[in-house]
Amino acid sequence: MDPTCPSECIYNLIPSDLKEPPQPPRYISIFKATVKDDIQKTKTAMKTMGPAKVEVPSPKDFLKKHSKEKTLPPIKKFDRNVPKKPAVPLRTDHPVMGIQSEKNFINTNAANVIMGVAKKPKPIYVDKRTGDKHDLEPSGLVPKYINKKDYGVTPEYICKRNEEIKKAQEEYDHHIQENLKKAAMKRVSDDEREAILQGLKKNWEEVHKEFQSLSVFIDSIPKKIRKQRLEEEMKQLEHYIGVIEKHKIIYIANNA
Repeated sequence: MDPTCPSECIYNLIPSDLKEPPQPPRYISIFKATVKDDIQKTKTAMKTMGPAKVEVPSPKDFLKKHSKEKTLPPIKKFDRNVPKKPAVPLRTDHPVMGIQSEKNFINTNAANVIMGVAKKPKPIYVDKRTGDKHDLEPSGLVPKYINKKDYGVTPEYICKRNEEIKKAQEEYDHHIQENLKKAAMKRVSDDEREAILQGLKKNWEEVHKEFQSLSVFIDSIPKKIRKQRLEEEMKQLEHYIGVIEKHKIIYIANNA
């Protein structure tokens, strides 16, 4: 569109012929001729069934009669001088078979059965009246863990860890005591700490009561100043109360 003519120019209503841009030239690989020559060289190389040059079988190697039958081994000539195997012993003979023993196995087995303990049946459980039987031992119903020797005994690694914690606490207390002696600090007793905490809470209640007694409309500078002062005091008292409640052990300097 011509920038000199506005968008509502009457000349814009005349349809214009759209000219399609010319297409770019088609891509042609530079290796097209080389690939085409290679394909033409090997196109009819294996046109027949198999390679073109094969060894022709000889006419003498044809299938002959009885050539596929199995051949029997050669017949051996019987020799009468070959030694024979020993004869079978007679009924009256009593040959010695290995090591002989005078033990009466019948009486020994009978005594073992009489003196032996009866085999106990394997404990099983059935989940319902018509259910399958299962072994009782791997089911978890047998109290095996509570019968162990180390049941209820504190593990060795926990005892070792407790000793290390106790030792570290003793070293820390010793270090604190030495620092307290050097800095001449004093530990606040539980009663003093409780008394301080109750005093701070009482002061907070008094300040809060005074804050609640303020007028609803703060329309003067003195009222605003008083409100800010009370809010700062309450915030400071809340900070002190939180610090004392958080730390059960408090140290103070003697010159404080």
